[in-house]
Amino acid sequence: MTNNPKIARKRSKIHGSGVVAVAAIKKGEEIVDYEGRLITHDIADDTYGGEDTGHTFLFILNEHWVVDANVNGNIAKWINTGCDPNCVAEIVDDPGGNPRKDRVVISALRNIKAGEELTYDYDVCTTAPITAEERKNWACFCGAANCRGVMLKYQPKTKGKTAKR
Repeated sequence: MTNNPKIARKRSKIHGSGVVAVAAIKKGEEIVDYEGRLITHDIADDTYGGEDTGHTFLFILNEHWVVDANVNGNIAKWINTGCDPNCVAEIVDDPGGNPRKDRVVISALRNIKAGEELTYDYDVCTTAPITAEERKNWACFCGAANCRGVMLKYQPKTKGKTAKR
């Protein structure tokens, strides 16, 4: 779902550009797919690995692929993060089992009124304590009452489990 007439890119109160509902969206409704060119994790690291700015258009699709919305991205790349989001980003596995055909779908967590900015939690996790520089580079400006102030989530390694970053 590349285009959805219920959403539009506009200036955001959160950060730069954002995506706003221009018509009501119902809870559970699929709003838009997160699109861009598919690249491997190695290519993503080689291309963007040194840029720890907190501002990328990369979305981990699965263990093989990353969606790079810097190239052929759609409106979904402009959806900002939020600590009290009204949307969720979910990976939908290809029914045929082809990881190249998995999709990232942005859906409504609740009813969204026309005029509301869409947000989802980017869920960027780290196993290392968050540094002052990372707090600056990955600052969150969502304005939610429960805002963490940073897009990163500190999740220390636990036996058998590794956080993603």
